[in-house]
Amino acid sequence: MTRLAIDLDYLARVLRQMLETPSPSGYTDTIVRVVGEELGALRVQHELTRRGAIRARLPGDAAQPARALIAHLDTLGAQVRNLKPNGRLEIVPIGHWSARFAEGARCIIFTDGGSYTGTILPLKASGHVYNEEVDTQKIGWDNVEVRVDALARSKRDLERHGIAVGDTIAISAAPEFLPNGYIVSRHLDDKAGCAVLLASLKALVDDGVRLPVDTVFLFSISEEVGVGASSVLTHDVASMITIDNGTTAPGQNSDEFGVTVGMADQTGPFDYHLTRKLIRLCQDNDIAFQRDVFRYYRSDSASAIEAGADVRTALLAFGVDASHGYERIHMHALRSLAELVTAYARSPVEIPRDAADAGSLKGFTRQPMAEAEQPDLGPEGPAAPAR
Repeated sequence: MTRLAIDLDYLARVLRQMLETPSPSGYTDTIVRVVGEELGALRVQHELTRRGAIRARLPGDAAQPARALIAHLDTLGAQVRNLKPNGRLEIVPIGHWSARFAEGARCIIFTDGGSYTGTILPLKASGHVYNEEVDTQKIGWDNVEVRVDALARSKRDLERHGIAVGDTIAISAAPEFLPNGYIVSRHLDDKAGCAVLLASLKALVDDGVRLPVDTVFLFSISEEVGVGASSVLTHDVASMITIDNGTTAPGQNSDEFGVTVGMADQTGPFDYHLTRKLIRLCQDNDIAFQRDVFRYYRSDSASAIEAGADVRTALLAFGVDASHGYERIHMHALRSLAELVTAYARSPVEIPRDAADAGSLKGFTRQPMAEAEQPDLGPEGPAAPAR
């Protein structure tokens, strides 16, 4: 199968646009409109759920077993917990992230009457005042506050500005696209995955290929709070691939280059057959890849299964350094993912039985159980590699 050409300029453009559009969980209407307009420009059929999750569908030669790919538009953020007597804001996080990465972040406070910019600061922010205490104070959400960029020296001042408990706070992404292919920004998890889906859609539309089955591209809006794919799947979908971040760190096998195939996360292993198919597609199409297992990680796949969806799930990831902080990825991984997504969408159905909700043993899958053949290594063990 010939790999489709991926428009990297387009991928970078839509990624930058999404990064510059604030979208913490619970405040995603604007980013949904951005992506909806992009899908309209691509002339891809799409619909929105009540709360704004997006389903975009490319029709295939058969309606079932439909395939789905999903990435999430929502990001980490914060909310106002209390208006402090000193005119600062006490906050709580949206999603799971460390206050260590919040310190020093620029942010936007969305009120009912308009927005204000601000900065998240530790309670003791000036070494000229607190000396070494700026280094010894504890790290945590109880130890940071938001300094609003407005005249606010008291709780009453904050109330005059219309700031209230529960207001949403977006963390500025501050994206940088470097000439060497690296991208540094907050919220690459998972706006980079959404950009991969849009670039994949563009490549498939531009190629004009007819897909073997209907393929649905999903954009969820609440993954960071654990419920992303719980209500977005349709009943005709038999398999769903999540596109999200992989974690590059000591002890992990993810990489900022190529595709990272998730074999399991904290909720358990991904579907055996779907995962192996993706690995074979990488091998057949000369797409660089590596496998990884994530111990402290879950994705849209988990929320779909926990909601009761009987679908095969898999995880494809772009390697991220410093996930949920100032993240870094490389364009090579995004291009590789888009190439794999388009290869998967064009690949034949290997489990026709999945078109039905249930059935007999006929056509049911098999996993290898036979004992592996042992290679003859000889008395000296493995041969030395050729030089």
